[in-house]
Amino acid sequence: MTDKTIKTPKVTVDFNAMIACNLVLLSKTDFKKDSNQNTIKLKEGMKICVCMEDEDEFGKPDNLIAYGTVERNNSGVFKTCKWNIRIDEKGIRHESELNND
Repeated sequence: MTDKTIKTPKVTVDFNAMIACNLVLLSKTDFKKDSNQNTIKLKEGMKICVCMEDEDEFGKPDNLIAYGTVERNNSGVFKTCKWNIRIDEKGIRHESELNND
């Protein structure tokens, strides 16, 4: 496990809710549950890890994962969503690929 993984909150998102090539809808409110069910308060510029359940070609769990920065939803679409995450340059990957960084 990398140092980045330990210090960065991890929350679930739906990567199908992308509104741009690197922008994903995150939350309608200022709060989101992390992977340990802790409530985290979202704020502009916050670094987080986002994930979505997925599996490999053999049906074994291999979640999709990305790192990015929280930002207000100023996209002009989905106005009920308050926060987005802007995915970093490494993009969305499977967890099995993280060891290749």
